[in-house]
Amino acid sequence: PRVELAWAMKAHQHAQVYFNLISSVDPKFLNLTKVDDQIYSDFRRTFRELKIDVLDPEDLKSEPAK
Repeated sequence: PRVELAWAMKAHQHAQVYFNLISSVDPKFLNLTKVDDQIYSDFRRTFRELKIDVLDPEDLKSEPAK
């Protein structure tokens, strides 16, 4: 139980640091991996019309989206 508790506390600390990092930087300038630009360009090629500023679950479940 002590090891699990210590691990959970450490995981929580890491999550807080990560959240603070991603929420304090403008997403335009945030790169989490070396291939972020490639991932985004492939995503945009596949989902040209998808609005990603606000995602509505109902829009994603619609027949045209499927």
